[in-house]
Amino acid sequence: MTTLEQTIIREIATLPEYRLPNVLVYIRFLKYGLDSDEKEIEERFERSWKRIRAVTKELNITEEDIEAEIRAVREEK
Repeated sequence: MTTLEQTIIREIATLPEYRLPNVLVYIRFLKYGLDSDEKEIEERFERSWKRIRAVTKELNITEEDIEAEIRAVREEK
């Protein structure tokens, strides 16, 4: 492990627990967001949509269900 990696780990170790999810999101952004070419981004997007469609089918969630949920949330505001 490099000195830089050790420093990063020490900094993360001193963060409050509630900040750690933000660190993870940022690390993933750096890992996947900056160096990705357009084709790779499109492929990841398509894989994500495929997973979403599979989950909605498995849970029997319809477009109407989604629209109704959105309306309900908007009406609460």
